[in-house]
Amino acid sequence: MEKVSLSTNRLKPNMKTIYILHGGNASHVNAENDAFFSEMLKYTSNEVKILLVEFAGSEEKRAQHAQEDKAQFERVARNKKVAFAIATEQNFLNQVKDSDVIYLRGGTTVRLLENLRRYENLDKLFGGKVIAGESAGANSLSAYCYSKSGGGIIPGLGLVPVRIIPHYKKGMETHFANIASDLELVLLPEYAFKVFEREQ
Repeated sequence: MEKVSLSTNRLKPNMKTIYILHGGNASHVNAENDAFFSEMLKYTSNEVKILLVEFAGSEEKRAQHAQEDKAQFERVARNKKVAFAIATEQNFLNQVKDSDVIYLRGGTTVRLLENLRRYENLDKLFGGKVIAGESAGANSLSAYCYSKSGGGIIPGLGLVPVRIIPHYKKGMETHFANIASDLELVLLPEYAFKVFEREQ
């Protein structure tokens, strides 16, 4: 795990926004995913409100996916008191405001982006919070991403100024070969994650 600062300005720790990008299959139980879910919680107080954003998957499976995500958090929470909300399109903005951690589960990148692009000023709403994206969630937070279901390289929301390939396997970086960019290329195999800190 590598931590990267997106700004050289130094403000109070609670003024930072933490972005965590994960390479995929975060629902599997293993040491790498335990580290990922622990990373989200380490920036928070002993009482944590977590918003589970299941927009990338089918509506029929949202409840099931939310239960899987809750179990992952609860297993590593230790003495922290965690409270969960499942995001809805109607109440999303208020739910974000009321949460400490926003977790964007993977699924279909295009579907997730279509949902998130309905809301303006997400960068400001996310300010001072922990925002984590797994697979499609990581794609959506990036500037550009490789999405198999999206047909190749597509733009994300640009909240983390990187190009990303989740589910990375050797050689996949060639997807970006013909796209000129000074943005960092983040290659994330399944279970791997990378942390970015952004000053407010």
